[in-house]
Amino acid sequence: MFYRQKGVGNPAPLAPPDKRKVVLKVQSRGSLPARKEIPEQYKWRLADIYASDEMWEQDFQAVKKLSEEIDAYRGQVGQSASSLLAVLQLGYRLRELNERVYTYARMRRDEDNTDPVYQALTDRAASLHTLAQTALSFIEPEILEIPPAALARYRLEEPGLTLYGFALDEMLRQKDHVLSAAEERIIAGVGEVTQAPANIFKMINNADMTFSAIWDEEGNKVEVTHGRYGQFMESPHRRVRREAFASLYSSYRKLQNTLAATLAASVKKDVFYARARRFPGALPASLFADNISPRVYDNLIQTVRRNLGAMHRYAALRKKLLGLDELRMYDLYVPIIKDVKWDMPYPDAVELVKDGLAPLGAVYGEIMSRGFTEGWTDVFENKGKTSGAYSWGPYGVHPYILLNYQGNLNNVFTIAHEMGHAMHSYFAYSEQPYLYAHYTIFTAEVASTVNESLLMDHLLQTVGERKKKLYLLYHYLEQFRGTVFRQTMFAEFEKIIHEKTEQGQALTPALLRQVYRRLNADYYGPEMVVDEDLEFEWARIPHFYSAFYVYKYATGFSAAAAITRRILAEGAAAVDRYLGFLKKGGSDYPLNLLKSAGVDMATPEPVQEGLDLFSRLLDQVEDLT
Repeated sequence: MFYRQKGVGNPAPLAPPDKRKVVLKVQSRGSLPARKEIPEQYKWRLADIYASDEMWEQDFQAVKKLSEEIDAYRGQVGQSASSLLAVLQLGYRLRELNERVYTYARMRRDEDNTDPVYQALTDRAASLHTLAQTALSFIEPEILEIPPAALARYRLEEPGLTLYGFALDEMLRQKDHVLSAAEERIIAGVGEVTQAPANIFKMINNADMTFSAIWDEEGNKVEVTHGRYGQFMESPHRRVRREAFASLYSSYRKLQNTLAATLAASVKKDVFYARARRFPGALPASLFADNISPRVYDNLIQTVRRNLGAMHRYAALRKKLLGLDELRMYDLYVPIIKDVKWDMPYPDAVELVKDGLAPLGAVYGEIMSRGFTEGWTDVFENKGKTSGAYSWGPYGVHPYILLNYQGNLNNVFTIAHEMGHAMHSYFAYSEQPYLYAHYTIFTAEVASTVNESLLMDHLLQTVGERKKKLYLLYHYLEQFRGTVFRQTMFAEFEKIIHEKTEQGQALTPALLRQVYRRLNADYYGPEMVVDEDLEFEWARIPHFYSAFYVYKYATGFSAAAAITRRILAEGAAAVDRYLGFLKKGGSDYPLNLLKSAGVDMATPEPVQEGLDLFSRLLDQVEDLT
């Protein structure tokens, strides 16, 4: 799960895992299979976490018991070095077990969101997490009440506290934003309530929402689903793209009032927590956990905006080569290079990913291969399964990958992407104790994107056919568009709607549509027709319920590009540095970790370097066409 553990008394929320909204292609457009119809070799093996629900229940009860036991330390945390060590050890033990209980329940539900058994287990696990947070909430305030001289003495007296040095330093950094023990207990107690907007959106989006059927290229009436939508966007038939686009967004249009209220409630939650913890705004509150200045966020937006001419140039080139009178959003995913089909069965995709990541060395390759054969990966879409893709898994167990594999080149890159996350978890879990094993999302996106970049380089080096090479170049350009330009646009949208809420404005559907329309017009330029349906895209983006998250895709992409160049140019030395970075997990702040890999994300330079590469790729495409 992509968050670093905070101080014991202030556990990070068990938010949804990274869920990558990928472009998918289906192998069959018949009815989706039921979960039981998927062959076992294509399912993950959650029995490696708990062999049965009864064993899960035992740990569920154990978490409740530990939550009661830790209360015995209330008022005694700072009495001695030994009491401080004891409460830290018990607190992290509670958190580790609580994470395992919650993760299992959530991943079981993700297999089929309509299954009432795992809906219930997930609800119970969420309530248990709130109970554990409440039980732990007194610890950090009591640690911060220890006089600095006494705390320094304890750390010298008790060797066992050495392990917790970075965690204690991090608590001290957060001192101005930690409340009294009573206030922290209240904050912890409302956690389940404040997760309601995200949970409501998830159920609307994945379980309740349906889309009208359309006629495909062969004249068959087919259901539009989240997983199938991506293939329709790649269809060479513009009518199919247009009708799938209209089908999808008509459903969001009908629920715009509900979804606007749900998103507004999520934003208000962010503002509430920021104000409660004495931050000047929701953005600095969000970035504070990673010790990142808002300047990094603003640098990204400003640097991308300075380079929007390149995005406008790309839009114009796409419009020209597609031979369109006007370019619309549903024209952005169809391959420009005609008659290039890159359908790929899953076993072939796995072998291609292995070949592409060979520069990372034999050790990386051997462990990754286990991920494809030893129950890490859940491959195909089924009824009720959570859409998109993610990597997750509790400490002490191998990582897991959720896919909805549909057989096109984009899906192959998704495998590489999620395997990057999984391998980061594997190395961090293997090398770090629990409290430092959880890396931040800021660094997580570096690991996933390095894998994608290496796979792209492998394909560009090995594919000789001109059309396929052009196809790859366009795919690379689309990665930039989707990961740097689009995610930065999302990041700017989040910044705007939070600022408007902080200023007392209501996030009505009309306002959200207006803001979203203007941003699309700015980012895509005069060649893009921003039609009314596109104004509703904000209503379907799950990342907006994990505020100020998506900018990390853009920064991670930029950092990964620099690291990839070093790996390909320097070989083993650069690989060793990179694997060292993965093994450090969350044992330092993300900017420091990236600096150790030679990338300074506190400056605009890495983002600008990436955007310069985007312009050079455009030059290559224009030369070849």
